[in-house]
Amino acid sequence: MKKTLITLIITLLSLTTAVSQNPLNNAADNIVGTYSGELNGDKFKAKITKLTDGSYRGQIIWVENDRDAQGHKLLDTKNPEKKLRNTPCDRIVLFSGLRYDAKEREWSGTKIYDPTRGMRAKLVASWTKDGQLRLKCSVMGISKNLYWQRIDK
Repeated sequence: MKKTLITLIITLLSLTTAVSQNPLNNAADNIVGTYSGELNGDKFKAKITKLTDGSYRGQIIWVENDRDAQGHKLLDTKNPEKKLRNTPCDRIVLFSGLRYDAKEREWSGTKIYDPTRGMRAKLVASWTKDGQLRLKCSVMGISKNLYWQRIDK
């Protein structure tokens, strides 16, 4: 009886650990993946990754029109941080430090960078009913929604 009870406890602990380590069971990690989006007519792909501190980062990984008329790679020339103005358009970090709020079922706590304007806006991300990632961007009470479609996990 004692052996059976110990075996049962060990089995339950193993199952609990396996379930908790499955990223699909962690709602916060459901945001991780590759997405397609469009901003001011420019198509791009962005990748959201989880950082070691548990927050999330979004970075552009592809831009449809990434070259100027002379064939040179477009750079982040409008970035208010001078040291980032030589970043290629397909390597721009859009946000970092995004955190999940389980109660609200959304991600927030950081700003998103708009490379077409060189400005930052408050960011709140959530899922739409049809499975798109909705990015609500707000500056001084004025909001704009962007919608990204997941293309890969």
